[in-house]
Amino acid sequence: MQLHSPPPPAPPATTATTTSPFLKEHTRTTLYIIIITSFFSLFFIVVLPFYPTRSHLPTRARPDPFLFPNRLSLSSEIPFEPAPPSIAYLISGSSGEAGRILRLLFATYHPKNHYLLHLDLSAPQTERDLLAIAVQSVPIFRAAQNVNVIGKADYAYPRGSTPISATLHGASILLRLSSNWDWFINLSAGDYPLVTQDDLLHILSYLPKDINFVNHTSYIGWKESRRLKPIIVDTGLHLLGNREIYYATQKRDLPTAFRLFSGSSFSILSRSFIEFCILGTDNLPRTLLMYFANMPYSLPNYFSTVVCNSHQFKRTVINDNLQYIAFNQSFMTKPHQLSSAEFDAMILGGAAFASAFAFDDPVLDRIDREILERSPGKVVPGGWCLGEPGNRTCSVWGDADILRPGPGARRLEKHIVELLTNGRFHSRQCMVE
Repeated sequence: MQLHSPPPPAPPATTATTTSPFLKEHTRTTLYIIIITSFFSLFFIVVLPFYPTRSHLPTRARPDPFLFPNRLSLSSEIPFEPAPPSIAYLISGSSGEAGRILRLLFATYHPKNHYLLHLDLSAPQTERDLLAIAVQSVPIFRAAQNVNVIGKADYAYPRGSTPISATLHGASILLRLSSNWDWFINLSAGDYPLVTQDDLLHILSYLPKDINFVNHTSYIGWKESRRLKPIIVDTGLHLLGNREIYYATQKRDLPTAFRLFSGSSFSILSRSFIEFCILGTDNLPRTLLMYFANMPYSLPNYFSTVVCNSHQFKRTVINDNLQYIAFNQSFMTKPHQLSSAEFDAMILGGAAFASAFAFDDPVLDRIDREILERSPGKVVPGGWCLGEPGNRTCSVWGDADILRPGPGARRLEKHIVELLTNGRFHSRQCMVE
C-alpha cells in the first residue's frame, strides 16, 4: 500500500513594502463616501422633525361642486337678477347653550353663508367639543365646508367690555376664513330669524354692499351717569377663571375728541366696515376700542360710535338694525323675553330677526312651522334643496345661487323701502340731538 504524504506547507506570505497608487486612491474615495453619507444622514435626522410630512399638514376639503358649480362653464348671458350675496355669521353663547346655538345654526343656514360658532370660556371644553362633533355629523355642513367652531374661546361678559373683544376676534377669523362674504351679523343664543335666508339674501342682493344696518342715537339721557361716565375693569380681559366687573370710585368726563352714540349689540355690518375696524389704517377704531375697554355695557355703543365718527362710513348707515325687540312698559330700557303674544307684531313688523327668546319657547316652534317651514333638527329648505318634500327636502342639493324667496322677502322689502324713502334715510343718519 502506497502512502501519500501531505503537501508541504505554503511559504509564509511576504508583506509588500509598497502600495499601488490605484489601491490608495480607492481607499481615499471610500472614506470620502462614508464621511459624506454620515453627514447627510445626521443632517436629515436633525432637520426632518422640523418639517412635517404631507400627512400632518392641515388639509381642507373642497366644497361640493354641486353646490358651487364652475361659473366659467355656464352661459355668459347677463343674468336677470343680481348674484346672491354672502353673510358671515358669528353665533355666540355661554355654558349650557350649545343646543341653542345648534338650533339657531339650523334656522339661519344657507350654503352661501359662513358660520363661526363661539361658546365662551364659561362653557367647559367638553361642551365645545360636542358642538364641533355635532356640526361634523351634518352632511350639508360637511359638503359646503362653511361652519367652524372656535376652539380657543374668549370671555364675553355682557356687563363689561369683553364682548367687543370676542366680536372683533370672531370677525377677524371670518375675514381669514373667506374672502367672499359681504355682510357680518353677530347673533346671540337668544336671537332667532323671522325670514328665511333665501328671503334675506334675495333682498340684500339689490342693496349696495357698503350699507350698514346699525341702531344709533346721540341722545344719551340716563346712560350718561350709569353707562358712559363710570370707569370699570373687566377682569375677563386679563384673568383666567375670573369673570367680574370692578367699578372705580371716580368717573370720567365725556370725550370731546369724538361724539358718543349708543345703540344695540345687534347690527348688520358691511365687510368693508369690518375691515376698517380690524385692518384699516385709520386709527379711529383702535382709539375707540381703548376708550370703551373701561366702559360698562360697551358693545351696544362701540360700532355705532365708530360708524358715526367715520367720514368714510357715516353716510352708509341706516338707523335700523332689522331686529324686533319688545321693551317692558314699566322699564323701557330693558327688553323682555318674547312669547307667542308678540307673534303677529314680530311678523308684521318686517324685521329679519327678533330677540330675545327663552330656551325652547313654544313660539320658536311656531316660527319654525309657519314662517321658516323647518322641521326639528333640519335646516331651512331653500332653492338649493332638491330632495323630496318633507324631512328629506335638503338631503339632495344643487346650485347654492338659486334662491326661492317667499312672503318673508316681501315683508322685509316693504320695511327697507320705508326706511329709504320719505327722507328718513339721510335725516336719521348719525344725527346729533
